[in-house]
Amino acid sequence: MTLALYVPRASVVHRLPAGAKLLCLAALAVALFLLPTLPAAAAALAGVLVVGLVVARLPPAVLARQARAVRWWLLALLVVHALTTDLRTGAHVALRLLALVLAAAVVTATTRVSAMVAVVERLCGPLRLVGVRPARIGLVVAMALRFIPVLVERADRIRAAQAARGGSPRGVRALRTTVAPLLVQVLQMAHDVSEALDARGADDDPPRRRRRPAPAEASP
Repeated sequence: MTLALYVPRASVVHRLPAGAKLLCLAALAVALFLLPTLPAAAAALAGVLVVGLVVARLPPAVLARQARAVRWWLLALLVVHALTTDLRTGAHVALRLLALVLAAAVVTATTRVSAMVAVVERLCGPLRLVGVRPARIGLVVAMALRFIPVLVERADRIRAAQAARGGSPRGVRALRTTVAPLLVQVLQMAHDVSEALDARGADDDPPRRRRRPAPAEASP
């Protein structure tokens, strides 16, 4: 699955604080599970599309790309529920998943990564009491969001290179021939990034402030 990165627009959704948008996303997820009905999932999906396309004025290709990324998962859910329960339940689960994916895409497309990282660090602030550094968690979130489009670009390059050599595998073989070189590149990227972070002292503990000695009282 891919996540949409920031798409600059002058809309009300873009101007909302990152914390408010993340809270709305969490509230939508809770509401969809508290109201497990097909009309509720369909209404949520319609609302997400209205907010993303009309209010936030995002390009339709942004949301279409997210829908294509999960199309096989949606189809698998429909087939599994059609065989085990019923098609209506499968449609409800698929619509709920699609609504959450598109809602997350709207949030990431209308929120800068730095703003989301700042919210995550503030939320993780109490973890300092148990020795966790919120800055590290924010770094992980930022790197995950930054590297997703890089991985998608690398996968597209691999498929283009295979097509240029005259090979156009399909199905499971196409997945296998793409995943293997992509995994090698991901491991190399992870090694390079870890060395760069280590060279910059990202794993070092922040220096503690030393208390200044109290000034000696003047003797009478």
